[in-house]
Amino acid sequence: MNLPNRLTLARVLAVPLYVVFMLIPAIPFNYLWALVIFAAASITDMVDGKIARKRGLVTDLGKFLDPLADKVLVSAALICMVELRWTYSFLVIIIISREFIVSALRLAAAGSEKHVVIAAGIWGKLKTAVTMVSIVIITVGHIFIDNFGTLQQLPIGIISDILMYISALLTLISGIQYVVNYRHVLK
Repeated sequence: MNLPNRLTLARVLAVPLYVVFMLIPAIPFNYLWALVIFAAASITDMVDGKIARKRGLVTDLGKFLDPLADKVLVSAALICMVELRWTYSFLVIIIISREFIVSALRLAAAGSEKHVVIAAGIWGKLKTAVTMVSIVIITVGHIFIDNFGTLQQLPIGIISDILMYISALLTLISGIQYVVNYRHVLK
């Protein structure tokens, strides 16, 4: 397994640790640790692709595994955020539903006669980046609220809502784009 694929796999393996820190408040600075894990995992998303392209290590496994790792990481974070009441479940349902639909489309394409591998498109990459940054910003806001009592000065609820609505909108746009561009695979 090449380095980019190892980084992608590391992103998946970081998810259980992230969930533990997010959901166990008895751990000192739990949100801060979760933030560090999430940010590091998110950075590997940029790094693995750059290394793969620069060194000519782009593989079909990487094209399949990279978006899957993103889905696992982001879905885990969003589900934790719903559990903590940091966001609305209907927005998370929209985002995760799109992930299932695109994954099913990728599987159908890979299993087709032509064995098409659907790489992440620009809208999918933008959606992932915006969602990851939103998760980081929302987590930072809650770290400040929990540790410094700045609830009155920081409108984290409004900021969270705006960021999550933007993420859901980009999710819908990218999902529609995938279905339109690869509808021939469904025939």
